[in-house]
Amino acid sequence: MWFMGDRLIARWTVGDGSLSGVALDVLKSEQDGSLTFRNVSLSYNGTYTVEMTQIGEAKVSATFDLFVYDIIKNASLLTDSDDAVEGEAKFTLFYSTMRGEAKEVRWLFNGLQVKNASHYSIAGKKLTINQPRRSDAGRYTVLLTNPFSNETLHRNITVLYGPDKPVLKVSPTKAVFVSGESLFLSCQAEGEPAPSTSWFFNGESIAPSGSGTVHLTNLKTSQSGVYTCVMVNTRTQATLQRNLTVIIYEAPSGGPACSVQAVNGALLQFLCLWPGGAPEAQLSFPGLSHNASGYGNYSITISDTQRLHGQEIICKAEHPLNQTQCSVIPRAPVGFLPVILTSMSEDERTTVVIHCSAEATPEALVRWIKNGDRLQTGSKYQISANTTQLFIHDFNATSSDLDTYTCTAINPLGNTTADTTLLGPQISNSSVFLSDDQAEVTVAWHVPLTSVITGFDIQMKGPELSSPSQPKRNIMTDFHTIRLMPASARNTTVSGIDPESTYYFRIIPKAGRTAGEPSEQRRIGPAAGLSGASIAAVAAGIPCAVLLLLVLLGFIYCGTRDRSPRYPVSRAVEKVVVCRSTLKPQNLLRGRLKPPPEYRLQQPERSGPLPSVNPCVRMATRV
Repeated sequence: MWFMGDRLIARWTVGDGSLSGVALDVLKSEQDGSLTFRNVSLSYNGTYTVEMTQIGEAKVSATFDLFVYDIIKNASLLTDSDDAVEGEAKFTLFYSTMRGEAKEVRWLFNGLQVKNASHYSIAGKKLTINQPRRSDAGRYTVLLTNPFSNETLHRNITVLYGPDKPVLKVSPTKAVFVSGESLFLSCQAEGEPAPSTSWFFNGESIAPSGSGTVHLTNLKTSQSGVYTCVMVNTRTQATLQRNLTVIIYEAPSGGPACSVQAVNGALLQFLCLWPGGAPEAQLSFPGLSHNASGYGNYSITISDTQRLHGQEIICKAEHPLNQTQCSVIPRAPVGFLPVILTSMSEDERTTVVIHCSAEATPEALVRWIKNGDRLQTGSKYQISANTTQLFIHDFNATSSDLDTYTCTAINPLGNTTADTTLLGPQISNSSVFLSDDQAEVTVAWHVPLTSVITGFDIQMKGPELSSPSQPKRNIMTDFHTIRLMPASARNTTVSGIDPESTYYFRIIPKAGRTAGEPSEQRRIGPAAGLSGASIAAVAAGIPCAVLLLLVLLGFIYCGTRDRSPRYPVSRAVEKVVVCRSTLKPQNLLRGRLKPPPEYRLQQPERSGPLPSVNPCVRMATRV
């Protein structure tokens, strides 16, 4: 009996030449009970058993395996997904055939045989890669073989991975950049496929310059911050990012400024100012405090002020890009000279300004006192915001406004006091000087420092001044005003002088409608300026001249009795040499004060420096 597995497929009995149950198209019976396979199909592939039994005797059997093979055709190597991904659980390759089966299957990776192990698993038609790695990428081959045919199949496998941890680089390599410089930012990471790059600044997307880099030129402090590089695997969507902090410094402009001011009248507040910059500069006064400091605008208040008089207090200013310092020296007010200014409104009302500004650090506050009473701002008096000026409105040069005013300059380090006694309009001295061609005369004058003056009348007595339109000169027997000068003037030049004529000049100071005493008269003319010695010499020479004249007349009378008498005529010729002084008119205005407006009736005058004069006058006399 023949069995295919457990199924009886043929029976043969001795003496009977036929086989019952035999598939005649496949199996052929033999006379000795053998079984021949013909046109066998794959369905006959399996294990066969033959049993032989003798009646009354024992039964024997034998087993064999029948392998049926077809020619291998249309074989292919496939995968369960397009690409392997690094780190996933597994990746499987398998083969299939349209016809034929392989008796032997061999798997190769890059030409080397793959063996069943923990990383590779081979079962049936499959090769499984457990937890693929990037090193598993390459060429896979399967060799299919049976006794009648063979087939070789290949497949290239790509393992997707990354991006790895991005590597950020900044060029040039430095910890801190300075405003105005340039830099490059680059970001690189391994991956399959190559990852795409995106950039963010403080969370906001920024466009790369090209090839995934960022190029920043003319850096500004606003560009300091966190730059983030984001790398994305476009196949797996795996994402990694890395941050880079860029620090941009900018030094504050200029240098630190030190100052000191009074607080509550008794304390000193030292200030150190150096604003701007990134980061702000650290400021401190090491001479006042060892630990305290601030940034940009720092101040410290000191109560023990007396010990600081005249000491240099240094502010130390430190910035990563620049270290410098400034200083201030606190000083008590020192002596000063008050300055008087006057002005007149269109309605001829006079305002007097007394300016008291003492040199002090910090700036001193000024208290104003008159007759023991402290002055306050009101209708009559007005004190400037910085207290250094006292305005006296509707000033009357004939009233109690002419009084003593006391100003006291005070700061936390000390005080000083100055008294100012206002005087009416006065001229302290005056002088006149001829020009080289004796066609012009310069009139100069001085006034007391505390005299209240709004203008000057320049008066003259003598021939009228000549001009192209009026060449004829009329003699003026009384003084008349020829020019009006402002309060700030101290000299004026008068043109059109006749060198052969005599002139008298004087100056009348004015305070509003009030005129002061005229100055001393000054004479200009041919006989002007004779000294006492010269006058005495002339007086002594007159008798001698008379005696000599009589002797001459006697000789003439005796020698020429028949002729008409002729008399000699004496003539005194005076030669006056006027030398210019090296003195200059006093300028009472200080640099920080503006001069008051000029007197509204002022006439144009010739500007120029006041000529100097030699106080001595040299005269030669001949008879």
